[in-house]
Amino acid sequence: MNRFIYTILMYLSLPFAVLRILIKDSKNKSWKQKLKNQLGYVNNLQGKVIWIHCVSVGEFNAAKPLIDQLLKKYPSHKLVITTTTITGADATKSHYQNRVIHYFFPFDLPFIVGSFINKINPITCILLETEIWPNLINSLNKKAIPVVLINARLSEQSFDKYQRFSSKLVEKTINQFTFIGSQNNPSRERFLSLGASPDKVIMVGNLKFDSHEKINSALDEEIRLIVGKRDIIVFASTRNGEENQIIQSYNNLKEKFDALLFIIPRHPERFDEVFNMVSKTGLKVARRSENLQCSNMDVLIGDSMGEMMAYYKFCHIAFIGGSLSNTGGQNMLEAASASKPIIFGPSIHNFEEVAKSLLKRNAAIQVGNSDELMQTISELLLDKKRQLILGKNAKSTYEKNQGSINKVIELITPVIES
Repeated sequence: MNRFIYTILMYLSLPFAVLRILIKDSKNKSWKQKLKNQLGYVNNLQGKVIWIHCVSVGEFNAAKPLIDQLLKKYPSHKLVITTTTITGADATKSHYQNRVIHYFFPFDLPFIVGSFINKINPITCILLETEIWPNLINSLNKKAIPVVLINARLSEQSFDKYQRFSSKLVEKTINQFTFIGSQNNPSRERFLSLGASPDKVIMVGNLKFDSHEKINSALDEEIRLIVGKRDIIVFASTRNGEENQIIQSYNNLKEKFDALLFIIPRHPERFDEVFNMVSKTGLKVARRSENLQCSNMDVLIGDSMGEMMAYYKFCHIAFIGGSLSNTGGQNMLEAASASKPIIFGPSIHNFEEVAKSLLKRNAAIQVGNSDELMQTISELLLDKKRQLILGKNAKSTYEKNQGSINKVIELITPVIES
């Protein structure tokens, strides 16, 4: 596939992308702003602008150390943060208030990205992880605006997909980056196999190891009062189908342990669905947003945003969602930074290197299915010593992998100042 065919396909998909916003996001007050921004309607900006794109909350959290450093290093510059999701937008606005400018990321069509670029007029564009957009990157290159990919990762699945369907287009596009800062060596090798110039792909590590959440004492106290002194199991960022597996397996072993299951669905639009599903099983269930005391509850649904670190602080064991379904897992590092025993399922391809590092250092446990998950949890609850060892090793693994932000700043500074 070349860029011409890719662009035709993008034009054909545009009506469906707009329809998706109208259907999926129309209940949110930000949907009109999202649609306008994604079609290229943003304000004209003056002065020096640094543009950073983070798809959603996970990428935004990874980018925080970089955003903080850039705000400090370039106080007279404007920072534009784009996200694709509304949850990412909410996280950005909540954390940085008016210190940054937020827009939604434009659709990757030449006339749209061209208009977007002309209006914000960035001196540099910074993309995170796997955001490889041919028309955007080509448009930036035409205007001699440097574009970099940081915290770059390429899973085996993504690599295979690129090789099968668009190897020539991807090869041309990734060589238009000023540099690619790779999270790990396997990703670096995959970028090179796709045709990236060796001098462009640099191993910098994972920025998520450098991300630190501020302590919120009021929130901590609120959570402490809700959960009391019970054993708490956090099921973080669960995906469709996982909650049902977890509840069924829990019911089979319920008599073996008295613990509060704290389930936090990955997507806010599923909060009601998961609550209703659990309610129908006969288990006692509450919503975090209700602020109810949970001493006699079986399940608490985490339906409030931006509180994951507080949940980890008070839990005894953390299960990482997206790993029982075939979606590749979610970020394990927040739980590691909180010194918690970590469990995940078989599907971890999006965080393969982090998972391997945790397993190698006896900082996590991998299970094959939900029954094995619940059996492992019941055994861990009775083994406080092993809980402490796993948590200590998780924290140590987290700390030993820090320092990526220094390498990224070293690489990005001459690009911004050139």
